[in-house]
Amino acid sequence: MIELGINIDHVATVRQARRTFEPDPVVAAALAEQGGADGITFHLREDRRHIQERDVELLMRTVTVKTNMEFGCADEIVEIACKAKPTWGLLVPENRAEVTTEGGLDVVADQGRIASAIQKLKEQEILVSLFIDPDVAQVEASAKLGVDAVELHTGPYALASRHTLTDELARLSEAGKVTSALGMRLHAGHGLNYTNVRPVAAIPNMIELNIGHSVVSRALMVGMREAVAEMRRILDVCQLGQK
Repeated sequence: MIELGINIDHVATVRQARRTFEPDPVVAAALAEQGGADGITFHLREDRRHIQERDVELLMRTVTVKTNMEFGCADEIVEIACKAKPTWGLLVPENRAEVTTEGGLDVVADQGRIASAIQKLKEQEILVSLFIDPDVAQVEASAKLGVDAVELHTGPYALASRHTLTDELARLSEAGKVTSALGMRLHAGHGLNYTNVRPVAAIPNMIELNIGHSVVSRALMVGMREAVAEMRRILDVCQLGQK
């Protein structure tokens, strides 16, 4: 079964628009679990634009499925993650001017800083994943750092025109093949929705998809539990099609 991680950041984004107490991403996480989520993803940014340290603390107390905490390599945030001890630490690039994560980590060019963060997380027995572009060189560099998984950035695929869609999917497939061959778990995410998720779910050896904005948007119409359940049903059908 392909594991479904639900990113609850955008629930916190709505809350922070008024800097109040609702909607609560912790409640959203509980409803996502009820809808069939296999994991809860949340991103503690340096500027605290959505998820707050309070959320991290409560999520770690209440989430009963695996937790996947996203963060950059800044020492302060890495230390918070080490204290929180999520199941997974997902290292991502971070630019305060961006609306959302715009690309993958450049593992090839920034190995020193990334390696330092990995070591700190590993010392706390936290599994480590790197958010990277679907590039073979980045996959190989990630493997050399000894991480447990890579999450392929599906943003370019999600934004591709019909003329470039096949090429973007091929990039994901090739990077996925190398990821599995090098002994790492294959994850993917960013920009995936109810329409475009199927081809990515069908990539051989895909283990986990992390989806946020699309599910939270759907939840505004049908509720978080049903929105997650709908995505869970799509992935289950994809899995049956591979057998």
